[in-house]
Amino acid sequence: MGEFDLIARHFKRPAVALNPAVDLGIGDDCALLRPSPGIQLAVSTDMLVAGRHFFEDVDPHALGHKALAVNLSDLAASGARPLAFTLAMSLPEANDAWLTAFSKGLFELADAHGCSLMGGDTTRGPLNICITVFGEVPTGLALLRSGAQAGDDIYVSGTLGDARLALEVMLSVRGHGHGHGQAGQMQAPHVPPAVLAQARARLERPTPRVGLGLALRGIANAALDVSDGLAGDLPHILQASGVGASVNVDAALDLIAAKRHHAWPAAGFDVVFSAQDRQRWVLSGGDDYELLFTASPSQQAAVQAAAQSAGVPVTRIGRIEAQAGLRWVDQQGQPCDIEARSFDHFSAPGP
Repeated sequence: MGEFDLIARHFKRPAVALNPAVDLGIGDDCALLRPSPGIQLAVSTDMLVAGRHFFEDVDPHALGHKALAVNLSDLAASGARPLAFTLAMSLPEANDAWLTAFSKGLFELADAHGCSLMGGDTTRGPLNICITVFGEVPTGLALLRSGAQAGDDIYVSGTLGDARLALEVMLSVRGHGHGHGQAGQMQAPHVPPAVLAQARARLERPTPRVGLGLALRGIANAALDVSDGLAGDLPHILQASGVGASVNVDAALDLIAAKRHHAWPAAGFDVVFSAQDRQRWVLSGGDDYELLFTASPSQQAAVQAAAQSAGVPVTRIGRIEAQAGLRWVDQQGQPCDIEARSFDHFSAPGP
């Protein structure tokens, strides 16, 4: 199967599948995108590399989903509505069954968000996926990292840490000692199958919080998506906004869904896994793709209403402060001695 046959078979879709903002999709040298009046385009690019961002034997349907999900998550963090995307891939071979599953996972998520594939490129080489996504947001309403203000509450959507838990179990099964930062030496049998399945879904099929991002326009002062860990991503807001923050570690550590899973006996999770494990997953884990945002205390009711309309819970975990720096505190506001680092693509070994 040649390059153009591959594109026509697996990625070219009828015009009815296009978002109305896409005037011209696959087939020409350039696609044509027509934004509405009074609208800004939001654009983001992410690359997924085999052996660095995913295992080479990952389910291709899940990989198709995740490849687009991580980009849609960036649109969510900007409060942008998805329009279209481009896809560039290098493939070791033109495997028809693999491509069928990959494109199915990709288009299921794309269709759920009205996001059209409008172009891209394919070539032969190591497995590598690069997507650029385009969204729209009314001029002046985009959520930015630079809008946090002293006194703002800090919120996180959904849960944190489960993707990292799944990764460490999978690395353990594969005989890896470390990966994606500081993976531990846990044994897979410690994790009930139902819990592992739930955590693995968070790792391989993340849910972009697009609905929440849209609902937070005009409510949140600053936002980003948690891709490299809370400890690494929150400082981006602090630096861009010229502020500091105190984060309640106890509130953050309680966000791991596995801890609350019915498969764990009472207090069993805390017995099996150390405080250091839980801290590493939640604060430094990455691959959560939840929204981290700030809002004025006067907006608490509006924040909860936005969360309810989007169907995703949000948890207040801290407060923006005028004093620079990130401080970890307990429920009583006392300082905690915590060393938490984000995932770094150039210093961390892959899976």
